[in-house]
Amino acid sequence: MGFQRVAEAKSGKNRLHFDVASPDPAAAQARVEALGGRLLEQYAPGGFLVMADPEGNEFCIIPPGPFEVDDEGRTDYLGDRHGS
Repeated sequence: MGFQRVAEAKSGKNRLHFDVASPDPAAAQARVEALGGRLLEQYAPGGFLVMADPEGNEFCIIPPGPFEVDDEGRTDYLGDRHGS
């Protein structure tokens, strides 16, 4: 994944949300942050690792295999490492 700088700021909600699979979500988070992205901590209670690129476009980093999601749409694939 690459990030490209643009002159305009994000002006509304993403029209597309994508998930990036990684065998090591914490390492992928660190890489995204090193490239200028950031963790969106407001989504932490749901258990998903939701990130934003430098322009604010949101995406999730998920494990490559199946993971459980409860009836309220929450997961725990990050365990105690969320937000680290």
